[in-house]
Amino acid sequence: MQTFSWLMTTAGQGAGEVAPLASLDVTLPRYAWSGFSTWVLADGCRHCGVSRLDQLLASLGYGSRREVTQRIKDGQVTVGGRVVVNPATKVDPSEVRLEEQALDHPGGLLLMMNKPAGLVCSHDEREGPNVYRLLPERWRRRNPAITSIGRLDKETTGLLLLTDQSQLVHRLTSPKHKVPKRYRATLDREVDPNWGALFAAGTLQLDGDPKPCAPAQLVPIGPRAAEVVLTEGRYHQVRRMFAAVGATVMALHRSHFGDLGVADLQPGAWRELPLDFFNAIG
Repeated sequence: MQTFSWLMTTAGQGAGEVAPLASLDVTLPRYAWSGFSTWVLADGCRHCGVSRLDQLLASLGYGSRREVTQRIKDGQVTVGGRVVVNPATKVDPSEVRLEEQALDHPGGLLLMMNKPAGLVCSHDEREGPNVYRLLPERWRRRNPAITSIGRLDKETTGLLLLTDQSQLVHRLTSPKHKVPKRYRATLDREVDPNWGALFAAGTLQLDGDPKPCAPAQLVPIGPRAAEVVLTEGRYHQVRRMFAAVGATVMALHRSHFGDLGVADLQPGAWRELPLDFFNAIG
Protein backbone atom coordinates (compact mmCIF):
# COMPACT_ATOMS: atom_id res chain seq x y z
CA MET A 1 0.00 0.00 0.00
CA GLN A 2 1.12 3.55 -0.69
CA THR A 3 -0.15 6.50 1.31
CA PHE A 4 -1.22 9.64 -0.52
CA SER A 5 -1.57 12.90 1.43
CA TRP A 6 -4.37 15.27 0.53
CA LEU A 7 -2.98 18.77 0.19
CA MET A 8 -4.58 22.18 -0.14
CA THR A 9 -3.22 25.58 -0.95
CA THR A 10 -4.63 28.93 -1.96
CA ALA A 11 -3.74 31.40 -4.66
CA GLY A 12 -1.93 33.57 -2.13
CA GLN A 13 0.35 30.84 -0.81
CA GLY A 14 3.77 29.90 -2.08
CA ALA A 15 4.54 26.66 -3.77
CA GLY A 16 5.77 25.06 -0.58
CA GLU A 17 2.99 26.28 1.67
CA VAL A 18 0.72 23.26 1.73
CA ALA A 19 -1.17 21.79 4.61
CA PRO A 20 -1.92 18.04 4.92
CA LEU A 21 -5.60 17.42 5.49
CA ALA A 22 -5.79 13.65 5.67
CA SER A 23 -4.23 10.46 4.38
CA LEU A 24 -5.69 7.73 2.24
CA ASP A 25 -4.31 4.24 1.68
CA VAL A 26 -4.72 3.16 -1.92
CA THR A 27 -3.43 0.17 -3.82
CA LEU A 28 -1.29 1.02 -6.83
CA PRO A 29 -2.41 -0.71 -10.06
CA ARG A 30 -0.25 -3.10 -12.02
CA TYR A 31 2.61 -2.03 -14.28
CA ALA A 32 2.59 -2.26 -18.05
CA TRP A 33 5.52 -1.83 -20.42
CA SER A 34 5.20 1.35 -22.50
CA GLY A 35 7.68 0.36 -25.18
CA PHE A 36 10.08 3.16 -24.18
CA SER A 37 12.59 3.50 -21.36
CA THR A 38 9.87 4.12 -18.77
CA TRP A 39 7.51 1.70 -17.13
CA VAL A 40 3.94 3.00 -17.07
CA LEU A 41 1.14 2.06 -14.72
CA ALA A 42 -1.79 0.38 -16.43
CA ASP A 43 -3.96 3.47 -15.77
CA GLY A 44 -1.41 5.80 -17.40
CA CYS A 45 0.80 6.71 -14.41
CA ARG A 46 4.34 7.42 -15.65
CA HIS A 47 7.66 7.21 -13.81
CA CYS A 48 6.43 4.60 -11.32
CA GLY A 49 9.04 2.10 -12.50
CA VAL A 50 12.43 2.43 -14.25
CA SER A 51 13.42 5.74 -15.90
CA ARG A 52 16.57 7.40 -17.20
CA LEU A 53 17.71 9.80 -14.47
CA ASP A 54 18.12 13.02 -16.47
CA GLN A 55 14.86 12.49 -18.34
CA LEU A 56 13.04 11.82 -15.10
CA LEU A 57 14.24 14.97 -13.36
CA ALA A 58 13.59 17.19 -16.36
CA SER A 59 10.07 15.81 -16.84
CA LEU A 60 9.25 16.52 -13.19
CA GLY A 61 10.17 20.18 -13.57
CA TYR A 62 13.56 20.25 -11.85
CA GLY A 63 15.12 22.08 -14.80
CA SER A 64 16.04 21.65 -18.45
CA ARG A 65 17.92 18.53 -19.52
CA ARG A 66 21.14 20.56 -19.43
CA GLU A 67 20.37 21.95 -15.98
CA VAL A 68 19.49 18.61 -14.40
CA THR A 69 22.51 16.96 -16.05
CA GLN A 70 24.72 19.51 -14.33
CA ARG A 71 23.00 18.92 -10.99
CA ILE A 72 23.60 15.19 -11.37
CA LYS A 73 27.29 15.70 -12.23
CA ASP A 74 27.61 18.06 -9.26
CA GLY A 75 26.69 15.16 -6.96
CA GLN A 76 23.29 16.50 -5.89
CA VAL A 77 21.50 13.21 -6.65
CA THR A 78 21.58 9.93 -4.77
CA VAL A 79 19.94 6.64 -5.72
CA GLY A 80 19.44 4.14 -2.94
CA GLY A 81 21.66 6.26 -0.71
CA ARG A 82 24.60 6.40 -3.14
CA VAL A 83 25.68 9.43 -5.18
CA VAL A 84 25.09 8.93 -8.91
CA VAL A 85 26.85 11.19 -11.44
CA ASN A 86 25.87 9.46 -14.70
CA PRO A 87 22.74 11.18 -16.17
CA ALA A 88 21.89 8.08 -18.23
CA THR A 89 21.55 5.83 -15.17
CA LYS A 90 18.27 3.88 -15.10
CA VAL A 91 16.57 4.41 -11.75
CA ASP A 92 13.53 3.59 -9.69
CA PRO A 93 12.07 7.06 -8.89
CA SER A 94 11.19 5.98 -5.35
CA GLU A 95 14.92 5.56 -4.60
CA VAL A 96 16.01 8.93 -6.00
CA ARG A 97 16.82 11.86 -3.74
CA LEU A 98 17.70 15.32 -5.02
CA GLU A 99 19.51 17.38 -2.39
CA GLU A 100 18.34 14.74 0.10
CA GLN A 101 14.67 15.24 -0.81
CA ALA A 102 12.36 12.64 -2.37
CA LEU A 103 11.10 13.46 -5.85
CA ASP A 104 7.91 15.47 -6.19
CA HIS A 105 5.03 13.21 -7.34
CA PRO A 106 6.93 11.10 -9.87
CA GLY A 107 3.81 8.99 -10.48
CA GLY A 108 1.68 11.90 -11.64
CA LEU A 109 -0.79 14.43 -10.29
CA LEU A 110 -4.55 14.71 -9.98
CA LEU A 111 -5.94 17.90 -8.46
CA MET A 112 -9.30 19.49 -7.83
CA MET A 113 -9.54 23.29 -7.86
CA ASN A 114 -12.22 25.82 -7.08
CA LYS A 115 -11.67 27.95 -10.16
CA PRO A 116 -12.17 31.68 -9.65
CA ALA A 117 -13.60 33.94 -12.34
CA GLY A 118 -11.21 35.71 -14.67
CA LEU A 119 -8.88 32.77 -15.44
CA VAL A 120 -8.81 30.58 -18.53
CA CYS A 121 -8.01 26.86 -18.78
CA SER A 122 -5.75 27.27 -21.81
CA HIS A 123 -1.95 27.20 -21.72
CA ASP A 124 -1.90 29.83 -24.47
CA GLU A 125 -0.64 33.05 -22.87
CA ARG A 126 -2.45 35.08 -25.54
CA GLU A 127 -5.80 34.06 -24.02
CA GLY A 128 -4.99 35.75 -20.72
CA PRO A 129 -4.18 34.67 -17.15
CA ASN A 130 -4.73 30.96 -16.61
CA VAL A 131 -5.52 28.59 -13.75
CA TYR A 132 -2.06 27.02 -13.82
CA ARG A 133 -0.49 30.11 -12.27
CA LEU A 134 -2.22 29.05 -9.02
CA LEU A 135 -0.03 25.91 -8.86
CA PRO A 136 3.55 25.52 -7.60
CA GLU A 137 6.12 26.72 -10.14
CA ARG A 138 7.81 23.33 -10.50
CA TRP A 139 4.50 21.71 -11.38
CA ARG A 140 4.06 24.23 -14.18
CA ARG A 141 7.29 22.94 -15.74
CA ARG A 142 6.28 19.27 -15.76
CA ASN A 143 6.20 17.29 -19.00
CA PRO A 144 3.61 16.09 -19.83
CA ALA A 145 2.07 19.39 -18.74
CA ILE A 146 -0.71 19.57 -16.19
CA THR A 147 -3.95 20.27 -18.05
CA SER A 148 -7.64 20.57 -17.21
CA ILE A 149 -10.05 17.67 -17.56
CA GLY A 150 -12.56 19.51 -19.69
CA ARG A 151 -12.70 23.28 -19.49
CA LEU A 152 -14.60 26.02 -17.72
CA ASP A 153 -14.80 29.30 -19.60
CA LYS A 154 -13.12 32.42 -18.26
CA GLU A 155 -16.07 33.69 -16.19
CA THR A 156 -17.37 30.30 -14.99
CA THR A 157 -16.34 29.36 -11.45
CA GLY A 158 -16.23 26.13 -9.50
CA LEU A 159 -14.91 22.59 -9.64
CA LEU A 160 -12.09 22.03 -12.11
CA LEU A 161 -9.99 18.86 -12.31
CA LEU A 162 -6.33 19.07 -13.33
CA THR A 163 -3.91 16.25 -14.19
CA ASP A 164 -0.84 15.27 -16.19
CA GLN A 165 -2.36 11.86 -16.98
CA SER A 166 -3.66 11.91 -20.58
CA GLN A 167 -5.54 8.62 -20.26
CA LEU A 168 -7.45 10.00 -17.28
CA VAL A 169 -8.40 13.10 -19.27
CA HIS A 170 -9.77 10.90 -22.04
CA ARG A 171 -11.65 8.63 -19.66
CA LEU A 172 -13.38 11.42 -17.75
CA THR A 173 -14.29 13.48 -20.83
CA SER A 174 -15.48 10.61 -23.01
CA PRO A 175 -19.25 10.93 -23.66
CA LYS A 176 -19.69 7.15 -23.34
CA HIS A 177 -19.04 7.29 -19.59
CA LYS A 178 -21.78 9.88 -18.97
CA VAL A 179 -20.08 11.46 -15.94
CA PRO A 180 -22.60 13.93 -14.44
CA LYS A 181 -21.54 17.54 -13.94
CA ARG A 182 -23.72 19.81 -11.81
CA TYR A 183 -23.97 23.57 -12.39
CA ARG A 184 -25.75 26.50 -10.76
CA ALA A 185 -26.88 29.15 -13.24
CA THR A 186 -28.10 32.66 -12.47
CA LEU A 187 -30.27 34.02 -15.28
CA ASP A 188 -31.51 37.36 -16.61
CA ARG A 189 -35.14 36.22 -16.47
CA GLU A 190 -37.39 33.99 -14.39
CA VAL A 191 -37.13 30.24 -14.87
CA ASP A 192 -39.92 28.92 -17.09
CA PRO A 193 -41.56 25.82 -15.54
CA ASN A 194 -41.60 24.16 -18.98
CA TRP A 195 -37.82 24.22 -19.32
CA GLY A 196 -37.33 21.16 -17.11
CA ALA A 197 -39.24 18.89 -19.47
CA LEU A 198 -37.51 20.40 -22.51
CA PHE A 199 -34.02 19.85 -21.07
CA ALA A 200 -34.91 16.28 -20.04
CA ALA A 201 -36.38 15.33 -23.43
CA GLY A 202 -33.07 15.11 -25.25
CA THR A 203 -34.42 17.20 -28.12
CA LEU A 204 -32.99 20.62 -27.32
CA GLN A 205 -31.06 21.86 -30.34
CA LEU A 206 -28.09 24.20 -29.91
CA ASP A 207 -27.30 26.78 -32.54
CA GLY A 208 -24.69 25.36 -34.91
CA ASP A 209 -24.85 21.78 -33.58
CA PRO A 210 -26.41 19.11 -35.85
CA LYS A 211 -27.18 16.75 -32.96
CA PRO A 212 -29.55 17.64 -30.10
CA CYS A 213 -28.33 17.68 -26.51
CA ALA A 214 -28.46 14.53 -24.43
CA PRO A 215 -31.14 14.57 -21.72
CA ALA A 216 -30.24 16.92 -18.87
CA GLN A 217 -31.80 17.69 -15.52
CA LEU A 218 -32.98 21.21 -14.67
CA VAL A 219 -34.27 22.11 -11.22
CA PRO A 220 -35.30 25.69 -10.32
CA ILE A 221 -33.58 26.88 -7.13
CA GLY A 222 -34.82 30.46 -7.19
CA PRO A 223 -36.90 32.83 -9.33
CA ARG A 224 -33.93 33.45 -11.65
CA ALA A 225 -31.66 30.54 -10.77
CA ALA A 226 -31.53 26.87 -11.68
CA GLU A 227 -29.41 23.80 -11.12
CA VAL A 228 -28.48 21.86 -14.26
CA VAL A 229 -26.93 18.38 -14.44
CA LEU A 230 -25.25 17.39 -17.72
CA THR A 231 -23.55 14.20 -18.90
CA GLU A 232 -22.03 15.94 -21.93
CA GLY A 233 -19.34 18.58 -22.21
CA ARG A 234 -19.99 20.63 -25.32
CA TYR A 235 -18.51 24.08 -25.85
CA HIS A 236 -20.25 26.57 -23.52
CA GLN A 237 -23.08 24.06 -23.26
CA VAL A 238 -25.00 25.40 -20.26
CA ARG A 239 -24.91 28.96 -21.57
CA ARG A 240 -26.01 27.81 -25.03
CA MET A 241 -28.83 25.64 -23.66
CA PHE A 242 -30.34 28.59 -21.85
CA ALA A 243 -29.78 30.79 -24.90
CA ALA A 244 -31.83 28.27 -26.89
CA VAL A 245 -34.83 28.99 -24.64
CA GLY A 246 -34.32 32.75 -24.67
CA ALA A 247 -32.40 33.24 -21.42
CA THR A 248 -28.94 34.65 -20.75
CA VAL A 249 -26.69 33.16 -18.08
CA MET A 250 -25.38 35.96 -15.88
CA ALA A 251 -23.27 33.73 -13.60
CA LEU A 252 -22.32 30.06 -13.77
CA HIS A 253 -20.75 27.81 -11.13
CA ARG A 254 -19.90 24.10 -11.35
CA SER A 255 -20.46 22.53 -7.94
CA HIS A 256 -19.90 18.82 -8.68
CA PHE A 257 -18.03 16.50 -11.02
CA GLY A 258 -19.54 13.07 -10.49
CA ASP A 259 -19.93 12.72 -6.72
CA LEU A 260 -17.03 15.09 -6.02
CA GLY A 261 -18.08 18.48 -4.65
CA VAL A 262 -16.18 21.74 -4.28
CA ALA A 263 -18.11 23.42 -1.48
CA ASP A 264 -15.29 23.20 1.10
CA LEU A 265 -12.64 24.85 -1.11
CA GLN A 266 -12.21 28.61 -1.26
CA PRO A 267 -11.96 30.23 -4.72
CA GLY A 268 -8.43 29.79 -6.02
CA ALA A 269 -7.68 26.89 -3.67
CA TRP A 270 -6.76 23.40 -4.82
CA ARG A 271 -6.50 19.95 -3.28
CA GLU A 272 -4.62 16.85 -4.34
CA LEU A 273 -6.55 13.65 -5.07
CA PRO A 274 -5.13 10.12 -5.32
CA LEU A 275 -4.58 9.06 -8.91
CA ASP A 276 -7.06 6.20 -8.62
CA PHE A 277 -9.86 8.42 -7.30
CA PHE A 278 -11.96 7.90 -10.44
CA ASN A 279 -11.03 4.28 -11.10
CA ALA A 280 -14.70 3.24 -10.86
CA ILE A 281 -15.38 5.29 -14.02
CA GLY A 282 -14.57 3.34 -17.15
